[in-house]
Amino acid sequence: MLYPAFFIYIDMEIQENIVNKVAQSGLITVDLANYSPADIIEYDIKDNLFHGLILKEKDFREFVKTHNWEQYQDKNIAITCSTDAIVPTWAYMILANKMSPYARSVHFGTKEDIYKDLFIDNIKNIDYAVFQDQRVVVKGCGDILIPENAFVHFTNQLTRVAKSIMYGEPCSTVPVYKRKS
Repeated sequence: MLYPAFFIYIDMEIQENIVNKVAQSGLITVDLANYSPADIIEYDIKDNLFHGLILKEKDFREFVKTHNWEQYQDKNIAITCSTDAIVPTWAYMILANKMSPYARSVHFGTKEDIYKDLFIDNIKNIDYAVFQDQRVVVKGCGDILIPENAFVHFTNQLTRVAKSIMYGEPCSTVPVYKRKS
């Protein structure tokens, strides 16, 4: 019985001597996943095409009248066509017109394209003044996909104000930039 108590005693001694140097370093950690756009829905106009090839105006206009546009409330919409069909521009315009009163935003392109564009928009809206003369670590790993163009754009803006930029985790970073004194 003395044996387990001995380990508890040693464990308590070790915990008292642990110093979190990362917390004391003054580093600011930025997780770009916090700027990830949410609620992107891809609307594929191929579903409105006759045999996946031809847009029949009469059928399309009937669809537009009866479709539930409220389902796009507060969503980012990516309008696309995944088939090799020629779709008249006015069809995309009608879709955008019907979605825009409900949607947060409406774009032309794939979900992946719009994700990248919206990510950059979110990064452009960051107040970079908070990073003035700071040492910044840009978090590198996570559960949310962060496109490389987001890292590039963020670094480009951050370089103008930060004292230094590192990539990774505070305990294991790769130096990216250090302002010359």
